[in-house]
Amino acid sequence: MIREARFIAGKDLRYMLGRKETLIWTFVMPILFFYFIGTVTGGFGQSTERKDNIALLTASDESGFLTDQLTRRLEDEDYVVHVLDDEEEFARYRRRLVLPDGFTAKVLAGEQVEIRMVGHSESLTGDYDRIRVSKAVYSVLADLVVTGEDGQVPSPEAFQVLNDRTRTLVLEVTLAGERKVIPSGFSQAIPGNMVMFTMLVLLTSGTVLLVLERKEGLLRRIASAPISRSSVVLGKWAARLVLALVQIGFALAVGTFLFHMEWGESFPAVCGLLAAWAAFNATLSILMGSLAQSQAQASGVGVVLSMGLGALGGCWWPIEVVPGWMQKLALYLPSGWAMDGMHKLVSFAAPPAAVIVNVAALLAGTLILGMLATRYFRYE
Repeated sequence: MIREARFIAGKDLRYMLGRKETLIWTFVMPILFFYFIGTVTGGFGQSTERKDNIALLTASDESGFLTDQLTRRLEDEDYVVHVLDDEEEFARYRRRLVLPDGFTAKVLAGEQVEIRMVGHSESLTGDYDRIRVSKAVYSVLADLVVTGEDGQVPSPEAFQVLNDRTRTLVLEVTLAGERKVIPSGFSQAIPGNMVMFTMLVLLTSGTVLLVLERKEGLLRRIASAPISRSSVVLGKWAARLVLALVQIGFALAVGTFLFHMEWGESFPAVCGLLAAWAAFNATLSILMGSLAQSQAQASGVGVVLSMGLGALGGCWWPIEVVPGWMQKLALYLPSGWAMDGMHKLVSFAAPPAAVIVNVAALLAGTLILGMLATRYFRYE
C-alpha cells in the first residue's frame, strides 16, 4: 500500500510542480505579498529602537536658546531633529513643528506662544507623535520653572547646568507580565500570507488536478490497475502534503533570510503547527476535488473559500483589531486556529504547550475530512 501510494504521490507532485501557475503562486506571489503588505503595515509595529525624523521651522536668527532646549527634549523622545528655515525643505518631512517668530524672546517676556504640529499628526501613529511632542514641550516649560525657582535667569548656561544635574528620582519600568502587542508589519504579513497561500494553492491547483484526472479518464485507468482505493487516496493526499510543505519551507527560509523574520523561541512548534495546517488543507483538497463537478467550479470555490477563510481567520489583518464577534468567529475556523497558534508562538512568546489545542483541532479536522474524502472519492 505504501509503495503504491508513493508512486502515485511522486507522479502527482511532479505534475503540479511542472505547472507554471503552481510555481508562480507557490514561490513568487507569497514573496511579493510579504514585501508589500509587510511594508505598508509596518507603521503599526515600529521597533522601539527606531528614531523618527521631525523638522522644526523657525527663523534661525530669532529662534533663541529655547529652540536648542526643545531640540534636546525631542531627542530624548527618540526623534532626530532638523531645525530649518527653508519652507520647501521643511515641507518634505512627514513630522513638522512650526515655531513662532521670536520664540525664545516671546516666552521669556511671558507671552503665550503656539507651537503647531502639522503633517504626520493625522497619520496612523499621529496620536503617539502628539504625546511625544507634548511631553517634550512641557519638559521645556518645566525646565523654565526649575531655573526660575533656583533664582537663575533662563539662559543657555542655566539650562546646561540643569541638563548636567544628577536626577534625584529615577523611574525604572519593568513588565508586570507577558507583553502582548498586536502583530503588525512582517510579523503579521508573513505568517498570514503563509497560511493563506498554502490554502489557496492546495484548494485550487490540488483540487483542479483531481477534477482533470477524472474528466480525462486517468482515474478510471488507475481503477483498473491492482491498486486499492485507500492507496490512491493516500498517494493523492501525500503529493499535496509535500507540495504544501515545500511551499511552507520556502516561505520560512525567505522570511528568515530576506525579511529577517523572528520566529520566537519555539521554532519547532511553529513548524509542527504549519505541518498540521498543511495536512488539513491537503485533505480538504482531496474532498473538494471529489465533490467538484467541473474545473471552473473547483477553481472558483477554492479561491472564494481561501479568500473568505483568510480574511475571517486573521490572515489579512491582525484579528485583534476586529470586533469581538469576529474574534470569536475566528476561533471556529481552521484558518483562525492556524493564525491563533502562529501569533501565540511568534508574537506573544508562548511556550509550545500553548498551541496543543490548535494542533489537535487541525489534526482532528484532518482525520474527519480524510474519512469523508475516502468515502466520496470517485474515479468518474
